[in-house]
Amino acid sequence: MELPVLQYVFYFAAPLEKVWEGLVSPEPNRIIFSGAELEIELRPGGSMNYVGPGPDGNQMVYVRCEILEVEAPRFLKYTFAMGPSGKTSRVTLELTPESEAVRVAVTHDGWQADDAATHASCADGWPRILSRLKTLLETGKTFKPH
Repeated sequence: MELPVLQYVFYFAAPLEKVWEGLVSPEPNRIIFSGAELEIELRPGGSMNYVGPGPDGNQMVYVRCEILEVEAPRFLKYTFAMGPSGKTSRVTLELTPESEAVRVAVTHDGWQADDAATHASCADGWPRILSRLKTLLETGKTFKPH
């Protein structure tokens, strides 16, 4: 059975560059991901990983990505895999300036049929992540994850 595409649209009351930086810079990501570090090489073929302490206290990769396309500050496409999993999917972020906001469209597709657990985690996670980032960029603070 094919897993459905995940699609989300949020509107951020912030300048385009600020929203872009919120998505690709370590500091905002550290805040919205409760201390996880974003390690990123923002170029096609570059890596984008979220790392932090594992259950044993040793450093581990939570999410492993490879950048496929980047057109700063409006477009980013990358592969996505949870931890050591070899199962990848694809994320596309599109930022479009509007009158007083930036439209952020997320499409997460290319799911492998046997990756239902990651799909479910992302279906729950994307709205939470985008809400936390939106709140952070608009107010300077955010709320704790569940």
